[in-house]
Amino acid sequence: MGKSGSGGVKYFHRTSASPGQVLDAAKAFFGGRLTPAEESPRRRVYHGALGRITISARAEGGHYTYVEVATDQVGESELDKLAKRFLGEVHRVVEPTHVMRGAY
Repeated sequence: MGKSGSGGVKYFHRTSASPGQVLDAAKAFFGGRLTPAEESPRRRVYHGALGRITISARAEGGHYTYVEVATDQVGESELDKLAKRFLGEVHRVVEPTHVMRGAY
């Protein structure tokens, strides 16, 4: 999981889950917390009182999916913590016994 950017936070992750599985996980994870703002075959955008988050997933060479999660908030915000928890959920799609560590 990588992190970069200014004026917001971006995380990058590669997974063997399909782009569809990643975006379905985003819908399940964020749908009850934030309001959907955009939905396309490669991207989901949600917004709410915590800010705006964009999840994109695209097939990458081989059997991997490149996942990018971007927020419009600074690092360590509540939305940033949700972004990190979501990437843990993506990991669990392909490894259901994965135990998340950390205080987010």
